[in-house]
Amino acid sequence: MLVTLREVLKDAKEKKYGVGLFNTVNLEMTKGVIQAAEELSSPVIIGTAEVLLPYAELEELAYFMVPMAKKASVPVVLHFDHGVTEQRIMEALKLGYTSVMYDCSTDTYENNVKRVADMVKTAETFGASVEAELGHVGANEGNLGKTDAEDDSIYTQPEQAKDFAKRTNVDALAVAIGTAHGAYKEKPRLDIGRLAEISRTIETPLVLHGGSGLSDDDFRNCVANGITKINIFTDINCIAAKAAYENYREGLGQTNIQNQVIEAVKQETMKKMKVFGSVNRA
Repeated sequence: MLVTLREVLKDAKEKKYGVGLFNTVNLEMTKGVIQAAEELSSPVIIGTAEVLLPYAELEELAYFMVPMAKKASVPVVLHFDHGVTEQRIMEALKLGYTSVMYDCSTDTYENNVKRVADMVKTAETFGASVEAELGHVGANEGNLGKTDAEDDSIYTQPEQAKDFAKRTNVDALAVAIGTAHGAYKEKPRLDIGRLAEISRTIETPLVLHGGSGLSDDDFRNCVANGITKINIFTDINCIAAKAAYENYREGLGQTNIQNQVIEAVKQETMKKMKVFGSVNRA
């Protein structure tokens, strides 16, 4: 069933588990994620990141993602991830996405507040949810986990998060606590104390970006301290490529490889769902 982010994260926050967002770029990856959710009776969020649109156009993805989400036996949120242009976000809403992220984190604080607050009002007319980001979750460039005064500005500040949540009425807030997007070049050092303080300060469900590559204990610690949504792409993207490569080497053709890719993505997604604690929460 197709639902909003607001619906699944409300329950996750109340019962202290995490719901995985899995960005997918084709039919096989989407099938694998939905099959995992159905087998484990877990809610799930399927994402389409704006940065990934060169690999598959939004309208093409929505053509099969929307009906697949509607037919699923578990709650499925269709989320437009890291939307940076209003034009693309509006396109996603019109195509039937039930959740959008408006990423204005690199703008000034006041502009971030204003732009997100306006988008919340717009999304309401579509019955959709909005996620924003405060602080900045960057790319992996070998400078992770720094907490000195020079780098503290990129981290989410608890009191600012309180002001941001009140002024925007956003449905979910991505926080910067030491993670980064992509494959990690060094072990991240997460500021769990900061996360716990933000969680105590605001009622808004919190989101962890840059999840691929974290340890199971990292994930559990984040969920225990307030994270309700965890973004994954690199892990399932790489496992899909590995499955295609290995099965091609075994002499399999495209039709057989498709099934192997679906199964590989399904198994990796199931591993994450078990760690996040979303099994049997649908």
